[in-house]
Amino acid sequence: MPYLTVTDHAAELYLGTEGVELDETNPENRFGREWMARVADLTDEAVAARKPLIISATGKFFTNGLDTDYILSGAEPLPSYLDAVHALYAKVISAATPTIAAINGHAFGAGAMLALCADYRIMRSDRGFWSLPEAALNMPFPRGMAALLRTRIPDATLTEAMLTSRRYGADDAVAGGIVDEAASAEQLLDRARAVAAERAQFAGDNLGAVKRALRQPLLVDLNAPTPATLL
Repeated sequence: MPYLTVTDHAAELYLGTEGVELDETNPENRFGREWMARVADLTDEAVAARKPLIISATGKFFTNGLDTDYILSGAEPLPSYLDAVHALYAKVISAATPTIAAINGHAFGAGAMLALCADYRIMRSDRGFWSLPEAALNMPFPRGMAALLRTRIPDATLTEAMLTSRRYGADDAVAGGIVDEAASAEQLLDRARAVAAERAQFAGDNLGAVKRALRQPLLVDLNAPTPATLL
């Protein structure tokens, strides 16, 4: 399960399990119900500590997105599950602290969108892709996800990403405006920590209010219930 490491300068949230490179029960850091609740709780902890939040991961994946096994199990209606995903996005994108995504590996689908919720994004340069595979998988984009993508990515890049399911390496992701910079595996967390230190002074309730004002139309879309007719 995801875990938090708090230092003097930042709270580092890892989308994996402490002490192991790969969690055998969730090696791709997919969006299980308990996993999402844990990420939400740890985000709240970082905000309460008034620490900048760095989101990274362990293993090969930053996160491979939706828990397809859970969805196919029929454990709950798909709309309510997607509403929980949107609620997590809303929490991260409006967090009252600076947020930095240190994208250590593959970020696909809902996981690619989670990275976009951060204020600043750094992607590992030597391994990993950012991609929206929904078109290739014959899946639609719910209202909240589509709004998030429109808000965070330039239209030309987004049109290509959504319609072709292209996989972007770090350099192409920087050129397309998906991430802010690329860094080697050895430098990834150091760069994230440096950005966190630069922005630490802004942590607090006012930053949360500024973010909510900035993202108000997006938050409306993320909070809108997903219709049963989506699929």
